[in-house]
Amino acid sequence: MATFFGEVVVAPSRAGLDEEEEAREETPEDREIRREIEKKSSATPWFSLSRREVDVLWRWRSGRAGEALACSSFIVAIGRNAAAFLSSFILDSVCWEVVGVVKLWNEWCRTSSATNVLPTDSFCLFYRLIADPTVLLCQCSCYVAEDQQFQWLEKVFGSMQKEGLQVTILSTCPVADYKTQESTLTLASPFLKALKTKEFQEQVCCPLLEQPNIVRDLPAA
Repeated sequence: MATFFGEVVVAPSRAGLDEEEEAREETPEDREIRREIEKKSSATPWFSLSRREVDVLWRWRSGRAGEALACSSFIVAIGRNAAAFLSSFILDSVCWEVVGVVKLWNEWCRTSSATNVLPTDSFCLFYRLIADPTVLLCQCSCYVAEDQQFQWLEKVFGSMQKEGLQVTILSTCPVADYKTQESTLTLASPFLKALKTKEFQEQVCCPLLEQPNIVRDLPAA
């Protein structure tokens, strides 16, 4: 149970499910992954772990090799709707260029094994503002599994300088999941709510998200 509003709560583990229940809930995607693991396990025992790795590839670096990226503002759009919003209202110009990509593999996402950083190679791309290279955007329309979220955060933010960095997360959820005493049928949708950390001292552009609503998955992480 969360000790305060806004705390990230880890989802229940499936480790306690017995074999009969697991077999009953197995999806076609689960069966395909299991077959691939069994096929590769005899020759490469590390296959199931290496395929779950998250790789971040940068095409652009400032300064010496290995130096943290200078970044003042990092905007991350998570989910197809948020990524489409960036494409329609922010990235639809020549002011941005692709500078990085995240490649991962899980039950619902299989990014390309190509090494070129192109929009067709991945569903998780990084852009920089040409006029101000310290402004970065990320479109993450792919599914990041629970066991890959820490890797994603560690490798993405591990490449950036932390001092003076402002991070903005954009995500969406169904209106039916919004908890309110009003009827969701009378709500004007879409609508915008915000959560912020105590370090963010500026005025937010919309009302704050009310309890007991929470943010889940990669946006919460």
